[in-house]
Amino acid sequence: MSNTRGNSRALAARDKALPDLPPAAADGVIASDVRQILTALGEDTSRAGLVRTPDRVEASLRFLTQGYGLSAADVVGDAVFAETHDSMILVRDIELYSLCEHHMLPFFGRAHVAYLPAGRIVGLSKLARVVDVFARRLQVQERLTDQIADAVMEILQPAGVGVVIEAAHFCMMMRGVEKQNSRTVTSALRGVFRDDARTRDEFLRLAHNHGEI
Repeated sequence: MSNTRGNSRALAARDKALPDLPPAAADGVIASDVRQILTALGEDTSRAGLVRTPDRVEASLRFLTQGYGLSAADVVGDAVFAETHDSMILVRDIELYSLCEHHMLPFFGRAHVAYLPAGRIVGLSKLARVVDVFARRLQVQERLTDQIADAVMEILQPAGVGVVIEAAHFCMMMRGVEKQNSRTVTSALRGVFRDDARTRDEFLRLAHNHGEI
């Protein structure tokens, strides 16, 4: 009995020493529901390891879905520049992490985003930020791909945009069919990337070239 009490006190002390949760978790609405879910699963939410779990889950979900409070235009800001460059610009292997809206399980992978300028270019890091705006929401990969392409088209008004996403989905890996090595590939083509075969082929060849630079 004394060992159990001692372990509980040690766990509680360790938990108390953790950094404060972000202010986003302060309202506790999600945490309250998470507590009920844990109870429904047969867990004891008063035990040391779970006392703060509902708050952590709320903070985590708010972080993972922060894209709802962002827009592509806001993250790009004033990083659009007049430039006469007229060849394809591609940022490949942009890491992305999202949540499947059907099971709220993660999917993760990489996005390849390209555009053909029509008098304007954007800071390269902004393309990655645009990906995050839409990835940090409850998503399906098909819609995510389209949203990225449409946002780049709207902001830059280029001659065309191409987006390819390759991702692994935990809803296929951890449950259901349990296919560990499956990958889903989606693409969205706009403007000359859709209408001109040579531009489309160049983009797809570069996007799927995983060799060293």
